[in-house]
Amino acid sequence: MTGVAGDAESLEQYRTELTGYCYRMLGSAFEAEDAVQDTMVRAWRSFEKFEGRSSVRSWLYRIATNVCLDALNAGNRRARPMDLTAPVPVAQARLHSRPEVTWLEPVPDGRVLPPVADPAETAVAKESVRLAFVAALQHLPPRQRAVLILREVLAWKAAEVAELLGTSVASVNSALQRARATLAESAPARTDTADPLDEEQRKLLDRYVAAFEGYDMAALTALLHEDATLSMPPYDLWLRGHDDIVGWMLGVGEVCRGSRLVPVVANGTPAFAHYHPDPAGGFSPWALMVIEIVDGRVSGITSFLDVKRWFPLFDLPERLEAGSAGA
Repeated sequence: MTGVAGDAESLEQYRTELTGYCYRMLGSAFEAEDAVQDTMVRAWRSFEKFEGRSSVRSWLYRIATNVCLDALNAGNRRARPMDLTAPVPVAQARLHSRPEVTWLEPVPDGRVLPPVADPAETAVAKESVRLAFVAALQHLPPRQRAVLILREVLAWKAAEVAELLGTSVASVNSALQRARATLAESAPARTDTADPLDEEQRKLLDRYVAAFEGYDMAALTALLHEDATLSMPPYDLWLRGHDDIVGWMLGVGEVCRGSRLVPVVANGTPAFAHYHPDPAGGFSPWALMVIEIVDGRVSGITSFLDVKRWFPLFDLPERLEAGSAGA
């Protein structure tokens, strides 16, 4: 039993980084965790056959890659609303939902980013789980996606990736070149990462909370980029421009007046648990709101509305009582 426990422990230390890898590959927090669990089970069952020709870490990544490639061969590609439809003027806005498997999913940083001492490595890791970056990865064929993540995010050598994929260094370099070219055609916008927030980010987010909770649309407009976006998965509707965003919030979105926001971190960026006034008293879950910031203003708001999935994942309370902290 000691040997079995030791084997399991030696594998378990890689769970968080493997989850991060699978999340970038699959675009789903839940599918990533399932893929890693499948990886761990396969590894544990064949641990006695592991011949040590590579490190345990490389071996686990090989298994995880195969699990992800099998999943991606089923044809599902996660997306953001702006990947699927054009922006709609607020006067024509209609809510149309799509199946859960359509959407890129948010993820708590702690599930996918293992602690590292090097600030530069931390910055790269956070950058690589931003919603815009992970969405861009979904445009790559699965093997190109794996190559780009392993080479440019995880800093593997070309020879290491070639061994993992059972191919040549030349093939890996070619796949990386093609992946870079595809990303360059629709480069994901660079947005500010968080945790720790700098002073300017804290002030901006404090003003955002005050404007949203006070439903002060003039103050909110001042915090938004002119071409800021608002999206609300599982609906494929998205809006561009602060005028349309404010128009939505003063129309259909008026139900959010009086809400409360509780700060969290998702995908390396600031986020809020959005609680809605409950007619029975207090506040009930409404959305997980991920905020993107560029040059000191809010450039994107993504409100993930399936709170039965997201609030437990982020260890958020089921409701806020009136007068409690955060309310």
